[in-house]
Amino acid sequence: MSELKEVLTKDGSYSLRSVFFQENFHSLSGALEETKLKFTATSNLPRFKDKSLNVLDICFGLGYNSASLLEELIKQNSLLNLYALEIDKKPLEYSLRNESFLKLWAPKVKKIFASLYRKDYFEDQFFKCSILWGDARKKINLIPSSIKFDLIYLDGFSPQKCPEVWTNEFLSKVTEKLNPQGYLITYSSSAAVRKTLRNLGLDIFTIKPNFNKRTFWSQGTVAISKFDKNKLKPNFNFEKLSLIEEEHLLTKASIPYRDQNLNSSKDDIIKRRLDEQLFSNLLSTNEWREKWGLTKLSVKS
Repeated sequence: MSELKEVLTKDGSYSLRSVFFQENFHSLSGALEETKLKFTATSNLPRFKDKSLNVLDICFGLGYNSASLLEELIKQNSLLNLYALEIDKKPLEYSLRNESFLKLWAPKVKKIFASLYRKDYFEDQFFKCSILWGDARKKINLIPSSIKFDLIYLDGFSPQKCPEVWTNEFLSKVTEKLNPQGYLITYSSSAAVRKTLRNLGLDIFTIKPNFNKRTFWSQGTVAISKFDKNKLKPNFNFEKLSLIEEEHLLTKASIPYRDQNLNSSKDDIIKRRLDEQLFSNLLSTNEWREKWGLTKLSVKS
């Protein structure tokens, strides 16, 4: 599983490619850019200035999302309780050996990451961080039920490559741990993921596209359980779903991934969904693409 190849992205930051999943950890346009645009900026972190927050980072990987989060919270004197879920130690090992990665962050971030690698834990007067190694479907149960998260980052490989962390059953467990005003943030704009989150009772928002990349109609998804849509502000990094996105949720692409006992293999989860799509009367995804003039490369379903 853990054969990894180094990738230099266009913004100068490093990422990895998984040979097993045949997918990069980040967009080739920039690992750092993707983290800041899709996760850090969207988190609206100034609301936690001089306050405390709970964060869950699912599929920690190289640690870009948590590192960027820590960097900002160090600047604004916030108190953090962080849990991370990750199946493979090698990406974090790579990060701790890569000077270009470490130079992106305050020295304290390296100290925290080194402690997570050695002891699975870090704590000082500001930050309490834990990483749980193994299958996220099982390890999420080790997080105390009393803890509700203000931010949940979901950054696994795409649903087609790693459906285990995008199923109705796993997302149900994840959303149970979200604070009423908490944000679940993911780079994915998959109709299956969005429809599942909506069916679980969350309001769905789209991360605003970067104006330099107008070919992409969304940069990801924010899900919030109790949010007054009238309080959406222009400076927020997310907005209501557009008509094209709403219509995406009416296609066969919106049929969820299912894993009833949270122990199915990737192949079983995908086959189950394909069978359900085959017998569905919903609009085909190709028809939706044709209507909106989309290429297959511009959408993940």
